[in-house]
Amino acid sequence: MHIETPQKDISKGDKEVYDFLTDLKNFEKLMPDNIDKFEVINEDRFLFALKGMPQIVLERQTQTPNSQIILGAASDKLPFTLTADIIAISDTESKVSLSFEGKFNAMMAMMIKHPITNFMGTLSDNLTKI
Repeated sequence: MHIETPQKDISKGDKEVYDFLTDLKNFEKLMPDNIDKFEVINEDRFLFALKGMPQIVLERQTQTPNSQIILGAASDKLPFTLTADIIAISDTESKVSLSFEGKFNAMMAMMIKHPITNFMGTLSDNLTKI
């Protein structure tokens, strides 16, 4: 299952956006209002839970300075990645798109597609406010 958000204009340079996203505690600022729990486990892992949903632990998998950060699920139960692609426009402006890639059976994909799409949209919208 692949979900991608439209590119969003961010009024920060690519380095500033990259630095913001590589500091995992900043993801709390991007979360939806219905967040139930957020905890940084270590510099490469954090967990979060939305109301009515199980806890998810994300860990940093790879990063390319100022252009891409890939986080992945720490559990094999829901194997997925969340990728942020950062494109420099100028020293004070960049564009960011988020993509979600998961390997789920058809039933699971059908159940989670709508909530994941909404979640990704919220993360993307909140990125414009950093």
